Amino acid sequence: MNGFVAGYYRFALWITRFAYLNLLWIAFSLLGLGLFGFFPATAAMFAVVRKWVQGEKDIPVFQVFWKSYKKEFLKINVLGYMLAGTGYLMTMEFQILRTQEHIAYTMASFAVVGLFLLLAVIALYLFPLFAHFQLRPLDYIKWALLIGIGHPLLTVFLLGIVIALIYLSLITIPVLLFFFGGSVIAYILMWGVHLTFAKMEESLA
Repeated sequence: MNGFVAGYYRFALWITRFAYLNLLWIAFSLLGLGLFGFFPATAAMFAVVRKWVQGEKDIPVFQVFWKSYKKEFLKINVLGYMLAGTGYLMTMEFQILRTQEHIAYTMASFAVVGLFLLLAVIALYLFPLFAHFQLRPLDYIKWALLIGIGHPLLTVFLLGIVIALIYLSLITIPVLLFFFGGSVIAYILMWGVHLTFAKMEESLA
């Protein structure tokens, strides 16, 4: 019975931690009016889960979150909007190409889809890298792409897990996304990408 109680307590503690972190993420995204808060809040969330993945379970969550949110506010917004802007331009290009009937335009639209996939890979790895390394802005994009392409099974696995969790939540209990969506996904991504960091640290040494 004592083991069951201890296990239940640990489970409830982690549920509370993830819910608290997710609410911080939402609150600080709104604090920046969404436009300027989303990327710093996401980076701060990954800074917290990085500590958890490394075994630091009892960290002061708010202090770690707030420190990261302030520290790289401008840098992560620049990176985030570079990717968002690129995605928007590619979306517009795809829509224009699909309205054309010539085969050349159809082939070009498939090329844009390929670029979308590369952009998705970069977005998948960007925040874990940002939480763990101090690099020049464009180096985050370069390393995100190199790791994503260099570890195709990991990339497919992480993308699959993220899509599956979002889909299952939407068709079962959508409110789970509000309380746990961001923090749980961030933890899974950080755990998966963290496995590649040792090799990357050797390359940067």
